[in-house]
Amino acid sequence: MRWQYVTVLMLLLALLAAPGAAQGTKYLYGSPDLSATISGTNEFAPGAETNLAIIVSNSGLNTHKIYDSTLVTPDDAPNTAKLVTVALKSSDASFTIKTDPQFLSDIVGGGAATATFEVKVADSAEPGTYVLPLEVTYTYLADAEEYGSDLLRYNYQKKTETLPLTVRVTPDLQVEVLDVRSESLNVGTEGYVYLTLKNIGHDTANNAIAKVTRNGASPLIPTDGSAYVGTFEPGETVDMKFKVSVADSAEPLSYPLDVVVTYEDYEGSTATSKAVTIGLPVGGKIDFEVVSPMSILYLGSNSVLEVVYKNTGAATVYNAQARISAVDPFTSSDDTAFLGDLAPGETATARFDVNIDSDGTEKEYGIDSEIRYRDDLDNSKISDTMKVRVALEQRQGTIFTNPIFLVAIAAVIIGAGYYIFVYRKKQK
Repeated sequence: MRWQYVTVLMLLLALLAAPGAAQGTKYLYGSPDLSATISGTNEFAPGAETNLAIIVSNSGLNTHKIYDSTLVTPDDAPNTAKLVTVALKSSDASFTIKTDPQFLSDIVGGGAATATFEVKVADSAEPGTYVLPLEVTYTYLADAEEYGSDLLRYNYQKKTETLPLTVRVTPDLQVEVLDVRSESLNVGTEGYVYLTLKNIGHDTANNAIAKVTRNGASPLIPTDGSAYVGTFEPGETVDMKFKVSVADSAEPLSYPLDVVVTYEDYEGSTATSKAVTIGLPVGGKIDFEVVSPMSILYLGSNSVLEVVYKNTGAATVYNAQARISAVDPFTSSDDTAFLGDLAPGETATARFDVNIDSDGTEKEYGIDSEIRYRDDLDNSKISDTMKVRVALEQRQGTIFTNPIFLVAIAAVIIGAGYYIFVYRKKQK
């Protein structure tokens, strides 16, 4: 069977000696051919900030090459773009490129690579078509000179070219707040916000609805925050009114509130304008204080408790009513008193009928009291609880309440009556 192995060996030697075996390659023509496209949409509204993904493709071909066993094949093909660096430029103030040039390494013929740039469109950008130049720098193999059978000298060339990228700025609605007024905005209450809005954009907003929305954790919370505008033309102004509440935890400071407009754009799609943040001053909390001195009442008596209340807050209250919570040893058949309207700093006196048990303890008491009132928007509110200080004492006895004195007086009266009766009888 050894002759079979000899036959196989002879065949392998014949293949090695056949034309084209272990041949080298030399490219006569070829170079990179780069182009750039935007991945995704190329339409952006004024004020948009986006990550623009750009695909750089190499469609370069090697059109001629020769094979020869005496040639040494170079490491790189001439249509390979090596050490590619891309830089997105802006030839117009409408665009700001926030990303530095990017290195993409090598792009072979038929291959592609992606670079992403952060792009900001100016709020003032006019609608229309713009061209963003993409500057591409790369190196490619121009030719390779062969010296002998084992030496190649590469001739690389560096090239920079600019590839145009077309983008479009779409018309949009931009809102400017020309005037801000507030009414009755106090801590813990509800008030009105009046705004004058102007469309400074380039799109006619159809079925526009103006809205105020809460800004983060701001204590300003819209309770009636939408108003219908209708058609909102570029350059047009509208006056809007909204109702906003202020959280009890707020302080008398200025707080943010956001303003947006939702609408149908030029394509009939629903869109929302960029939020505009405004600041609104908030007045102090509506509060009250008991300013009357401690009252002294007597055990076992039916008394009138007079309490003077003062509006120590920052807004007028209306139809105020004071109320006490009578607990043992106090009872009351009339625990509510009308105070009326109280402007900041004004006082009013409330009078309550109270009964005090005779077996109560002589000491100082604190009776809980509160005021129910109406604010500027006719909302019913209740104040914080206040303490009304009352001292109970035992009424000290007097000569007029001494039982012996009263018996003596009674005896004198009876004796006098008897004397008069006898005297008149003798006169007859």
